[in-house]
Amino acid sequence: MKLLRYGTAGQERPGILDSQGRIRDLSGVVPDIGPDTLTPDGLAALRSIDVAALPLVGGEPRIGPCVGAISKIVGVGQNYHDFVEHAGMPVPVRPVLFLKPLSTLCGPNDDIVLPAHAQEADWEAELGVVFGKRVSCVAPEEALDTIAGYCVINDITERGWAREGGQLLNGKAADTFTPIGPYLVTRDEIEDPQTLGIRLDLNGNRWQDGNTSSMIFDVRFLISYISRFMTLLPGDVLATGTPKGVGGKATPPVFLRAGDRMTLGVEGLGEQRSRVVASGA
Repeated sequence: MKLLRYGTAGQERPGILDSQGRIRDLSGVVPDIGPDTLTPDGLAALRSIDVAALPLVGGEPRIGPCVGAISKIVGVGQNYHDFVEHAGMPVPVRPVLFLKPLSTLCGPNDDIVLPAHAQEADWEAELGVVFGKRVSCVAPEEALDTIAGYCVINDITERGWAREGGQLLNGKAADTFTPIGPYLVTRDEIEDPQTLGIRLDLNGNRWQDGNTSSMIFDVRFLISYISRFMTLLPGDVLATGTPKGVGGKATPPVFLRAGDRMTLGVEGLGEQRSRVVASGA
């Protein structure tokens, strides 16, 4: 299944794509695509529905973040072999973790708003994992069973803030810095999360063209490792890191500016199309 949320920001309604790629309204079935919907029982109930009988959504509605009412976003840095090799960085011996505020969430095609004092905002196309179970101290071999589905994430990072503050959070926390979606693809549709292509174009030029097979710590290990330190809840989102091709590691560096347009996607999970705007524009 491909689940999504559509409508005005803050008033999104739940939806599902039918076999022809059209949005069908789910609001008569579930109140939202959120923690209760994404549990094994919740997803089983959705699979029993006749999607073709649901109301069609007309026009071209705004697509919101593909999951709502979540408790946290967990990010992983420096998690691709090609990224650290290209950047001349040592391979980490354990995952580099950070949290992103929920206020960073936005829809996949919403504008990316650059704060007035941001000078080094950068892109990071990533595979996102959305949980469907409460997860604590799970073994790696059981980790994939905790996943409700996968999605596309752009983990926007203001590299100057991160460098000056000495921690990743500073550069990750601005509003609109976590576009997510367009939809959540349930786990049964993705055979192996370690074989997915990731790409990002800036103004029509390809910058990122990687594959999740290059992860240093795979999805199973990440879930097991993170669940040692915090409880992951249904609906929580994990951003698993980005391959090489970010602007901050180019020679010379390239950063986002008002008017830029990004197109990015993960194989099988859809595509985001974002415009960059200045604060107050």
